[in-house]
Amino acid sequence: MILAIETSCDETCAAVCTVDGRLLSSVVASQIADHAAFGGVVPEIASRRHLELLGPAVATALAEAGVRDDQLTRVAVTVGPGLIGALLVGVSYAKGYAFARGLPLVAVDHLQGHVASLQLADEPPVGAHLVLLASGGHTLLIDVDDEGRLTTIARSLDDAAGEAFDKGARLLGLGYPGGPALAALAGRADPTARAFTTPLQGREDLAFSFSGLKTALALAVQRLADGDSTARSELAAAYQEAIVDHLLERAALGLVSTDRTTLGLVGGVAANARLRERLGEVQATVAMAPLTVCGDNAAMIAIASRSLLPLSPPRMAALDAHARSPLG
Repeated sequence: MILAIETSCDETCAAVCTVDGRLLSSVVASQIADHAAFGGVVPEIASRRHLELLGPAVATALAEAGVRDDQLTRVAVTVGPGLIGALLVGVSYAKGYAFARGLPLVAVDHLQGHVASLQLADEPPVGAHLVLLASGGHTLLIDVDDEGRLTTIARSLDDAAGEAFDKGARLLGLGYPGGPALAALAGRADPTARAFTTPLQGREDLAFSFSGLKTALALAVQRLADGDSTARSELAAAYQEAIVDHLLERAALGLVSTDRTTLGLVGGVAANARLRERLGEVQATVAMAPLTVCGDNAAMIAIASRSLLPLSPPRMAALDAHARSPLG
């Protein structure tokens, strides 16, 4: 049995799965209410809340799985990327928990966890495939070869897709978290009523970019008449459509570049209904992470840890968190 812990940002997460990948429990303690007044995640608040919530989250995950701690065979923990203070809470807890019980400890990259979330889909990809990872902090194309090795072939030149959704929501006067709020507003309008230029059109390299799109929305909002709710909805719909167009265009180029025939979709933005709806336009076999594991969660960390070697005792003692990932 594997106990996994994830505290890379503002969700306090614990999960239990079997060594063959059967998920027994997944607990996500949200901090949305703690950060809503600030319009985004406050790192110091996130760290302090992890300290309060992690022990109960682990206890709940074990109870829901019907597993005692003496039945565990390993502990897995996210070591990065993310907010350093938040990560250190999870890493320190996992090290102490594993050491006290004589359990091996596995260090997991958060982005590798997102890729592994595809294994929880009803029809997970088999063999080599390309993954579009779109979240609040990263927008990447990751190639997965037949041996399961990961290679990042495209990154954003500036902001991440999730950050673009959140900033767009803020420009439109919507609440936090911004992504779902913007998607809800966009759902009230025809996405073709207005239009934004899709970023990096005509470029055949695989980079992403969202900063220009955010600027275009900011200028459009300045011209918006007070109280024009229809126009606000149309702007939201057009903005979301441009983000989705860009993601799908880059993914299609990535498939051609890598000669892959299967595309996986993971990360927080993978929960966006419009993106999931339009993913069928891509000429490939499509696999999507289940909605329950698109955002931050420990289930994906547990699944990813199955293919990784535990740390030796000296490396376990020296384990530290890191803000960046070699994949990102």
